[in-house]
Amino acid sequence: MFFPATDRSPPMFENKFIDGFSRVPWYLVPIVYVPVITALAWWGFAGMHLPILPSLGLAAAGMFTWTFAEYWLHRTLFHWVPRASWGPRFHFFLHGVHHDYVDDHLRLVMPPAASLGLGALFFGMWYLVLGSWVFPFFAGHVLGYVAYDMTHYYVHHGKPTSAWFKRLRAHHMNHHHNKEGRKYGVSSTLWDHVFRTY
Repeated sequence: MFFPATDRSPPMFENKFIDGFSRVPWYLVPIVYVPVITALAWWGFAGMHLPILPSLGLAAAGMFTWTFAEYWLHRTLFHWVPRASWGPRFHFFLHGVHHDYVDDHLRLVMPPAASLGLGALFFGMWYLVLGSWVFPFFAGHVLGYVAYDMTHYYVHHGKPTSAWFKRLRAHHMNHHHNKEGRKYGVSSTLWDHVFRTY
């Protein structure tokens, strides 16, 4: 799928076709991941015959662990600038473009080519820990990821009316405009409190 450049940010790649894959509309995330969540949940229940109540508990645990993964990836990987000649460019591709062009609506969610690869690594890691119980757990983990990406888009381009979303928006806008070295949580501020980056 190819999404052309907007007037809000320059191309990341010289090749226009490749650059098109770096631009992602928000709705592509649920289009890609709702079937993944459904397949994981179905396979755990129907394929592996896992009991429903423990599966629901593991799905909730998966969502919770996503909040930590979201925080830690944002704090470490996304804000890491390697001390090498290629470091600033690497950071720009990974996350810097979002900070430089904060209002670009096509630079707010992770391209599926990147998130699917990262998801496969997470799935493999959790499979080693949980075995066949990984399916309901990872369904919750991926649901947490979708909630994160949708929240990220909403706090940038939505019009929050609830106190909860207004607080999340203020928290995230502070990260962008005042406290880039703090306030890493997007869908939750929990881990910023735990690790004293609030």
